[in-house]
Amino acid sequence: MNAKTAVGLTAAGAAAGAAAVALGYAALAGTAWARFGHAGRARTQREDDPVLDAFIPLYDVVERHSIRVAAPADITFGVARDIDLSDSLVVQAIFRGRELMFGAAPAPTGVAEPPGIVATALRLGWGVLRDEAGHEIVLGAVTRPWEPNPVFRDLLPRDFAAFVEPGYVKIAWTLRVDALPDGTSIFRTETRALATDVEARAKFRRYWALVSPGVALIRRAMLEPIKREAERQAVAMAEGPAVVPV
Repeated sequence: MNAKTAVGLTAAGAAAGAAAVALGYAALAGTAWARFGHAGRARTQREDDPVLDAFIPLYDVVERHSIRVAAPADITFGVARDIDLSDSLVVQAIFRGRELMFGAAPAPTGVAEPPGIVATALRLGWGVLRDEAGHEIVLGAVTRPWEPNPVFRDLLPRDFAAFVEPGYVKIAWTLRVDALPDGTSIFRTETRALATDVEARAKFRRYWALVSPGVALIRRAMLEPIKREAERQAVAMAEGPAVVPV
């Protein structure tokens, strides 16, 4: 095989791989389009979230993800609130893809970001709807997500559920940790969204079909880092401080 043939085969392989990725993404987008407005309820009683139900009991779309963590609930919850995904190559690629897809202005560089996913969300305009220390935090906002650079508008908790101003989408998402009898825990994250009128629903459906695979990837990208860090901290706490010989 000469160099020209090898290059040709490599290019063909890369093209085939790109085509497979494109087809896979198209399939996921088609599934999101078909399921829009038919969001499934929680499958088990433990997955139910009465706190979230108080703010957005009906929704067009929902994303639920969870992972078992060999660490106490308070440790897992603290790690979840402080998780930083800015260095994740997957997350960076997803946000860059959104910028290209919608013509969004890139995020400013050289600006110090607050640590942790909750602090970052608050800086972007999200508001805290409920904060149960060590167990669950619910954040919410109304926005027009299909805009290139959407603005997130927070509401008082008492106003969020009743908000019906046309042209918006209400979004609420959670970080939640359930303690288990054996001293371990389950971390859960759930995102719900509801359009406020027919026109907004049509725009949001097109938008969601395009971005929902990325949203799911970001949520999944949280799981393993939270598990690893919480379990590391739990082991370090169980071992106690190192004793330095004198």
